[in-house]
Amino acid sequence: MTIRNWVKFFFNALLIGGFVTAVAGLIVRWEFFSDLLAAGETWQFIGALLWMVFLGFTMSVVAQMGFFAYLTVHQFGVNIFKSLTLWNWVQLLIIAVVLFDLIFFRFRLTTEDTGRTLLYLTLLASLVIVSSITAYLKAKWTKKHTLISALFFMIVITTLEWLPALMVRSGNIDTWVTILLFPLLAVNAYQILALPKYNTMSDVDKAKLDARREARRKEKTRAASK
Repeated sequence: MTIRNWVKFFFNALLIGGFVTAVAGLIVRWEFFSDLLAAGETWQFIGALLWMVFLGFTMSVVAQMGFFAYLTVHQFGVNIFKSLTLWNWVQLLIIAVVLFDLIFFRFRLTTEDTGRTLLYLTLLASLVIVSSITAYLKAKWTKKHTLISALFFMIVITTLEWLPALMVRSGNIDTWVTILLFPLLAVNAYQILALPKYNTMSDVDKAKLDARREARRKEKTRAASK
């Protein structure tokens, strides 16, 4: 990918993260934001909203780091197992382990708190459904064998990026766990679906650059021969 296209890719992902976090924050913490509006504290409302946007920017950077780390891990996996089919089976096993870990260890669900259990099951369903749709679109738009890899990235890598919030034990953590999931999902879905487009644009830019270099070389050759 060329520098120009990488910059576009980076800032588009940044904007998606900021926008989704702001919307998720308004919905999940509507009581807090509505109290500010009701009290006429407009600047405090704007400041709190901008803080949510900045948080989204941070989550976007985390997601982009995770994406490029995954590209390296994926290549290592294919090289180690010497077969894409075998690597896909390994990825499916890791997906199952990660989902098991989320349900039985990270979410810390109890039968006493039905509301919290329903919240976390909804978050799990959101993770799986968005990941499945993204993986389906990836396979449809590119190649069928990318289905498992895209599903692995969306579930496993997103969970790893989400893990620091899940590990916190104090404060109003359920609110932040909810808010932080959605920018990670949105940015990761954008990255894995948009990357081929930016790679194609980079190939076109490189071809144009090579053509211009060749034209300049020919021009210099003609000028030297006169």
